[in-house]
Amino acid sequence: MSDHAIVTGGARGIGAAIAERLTRDGFSVAVVDRLAPEHDFLSEAIEVDLSDAGATRAALEVYCKGRQVTRLVNNAGIVLPAPVEETDPLSIDAVAAVNLRAPLICLQAVLPAMKAAGRGRIVNISSRVALGKELRTAYAASKAGLHGMTKTWALELGRHGITVNAVGPGPIATELFNAVNPPGDPRTDRIVQTIPVKRTGTPGDVAEAVGFFCSEGAGFVTGQVLYVCGGMTIGSA
Repeated sequence: MSDHAIVTGGARGIGAAIAERLTRDGFSVAVVDRLAPEHDFLSEAIEVDLSDAGATRAALEVYCKGRQVTRLVNNAGIVLPAPVEETDPLSIDAVAAVNLRAPLICLQAVLPAMKAAGRGRIVNISSRVALGKELRTAYAASKAGLHGMTKTWALELGRHGITVNAVGPGPIATELFNAVNPPGDPRTDRIVQTIPVKRTGTPGDVAEAVGFFCSEGAGFVTGQVLYVCGGMTIGSA
C-alpha cells in the first residue's frame, strides 16, 4: 500500500509547492482547499471550507478510509489584519477556526492510519509573525498557539513513531505577496533590505523544509519550529 499525504491550503502558493515536493518524493497527495487546485501535483482534490468543522471532518473521514495516510501538512491559514484598537474580538474566533481548529480536526482524522502504520509525519505551517508583528493580533495569536499545539502533539505522539514539527516562513514571494509588494517597488526593496540574505523567499524554500520534516530520515526530530526567513528572525524587533 502506498503512503498518502494531505496538504491543506494546497491549491496555490506555498501549499502548491509543498504538494509538488511531496509528489516528487513518491507520495499520493490529496489537496484540501476551498479553491480548485491550479496544478497537477495531486492524486485527489478535496474542496471544502476548512472553517466549517463538520464539513472538514466528514470530508477527511471519507478520504482517509482505507488509505495509509502517513503525512499531514497543515498549511491553510487566514489573516485578518487590523490595529489592536480596531481588532474585532470575533476575528480571533474566525482566524482560529482555520489556523488552529482545522489542524486539530485534520490530525484527528489521520491519526488512526498513522498509529496503525506505526509511523507518521505532521508538519504545521506557522509564520515568523508568531514572534510578533504590528496589525496582526489575531494571526500572531493563532500562530503562537500552533507552536504550543505542535510541541504538545510531539510529546503525545512520539511513542507511536509520529513526529510533529512546524515551519515558520518569513516573506515569501507568492502571488498574494507580490500583488501587495510588487518587485522593484521602493517599499518592497525596504523589506528585502531587512532580510540578511537580501532576497525574499520562494514557495520552494518552504517546501524544502517541509520535505525534510516529512522524510523518513527525520524520525529523531520532533517538537521543533524551523524558521524559513532568510535570517529575518535573528534579533529582529
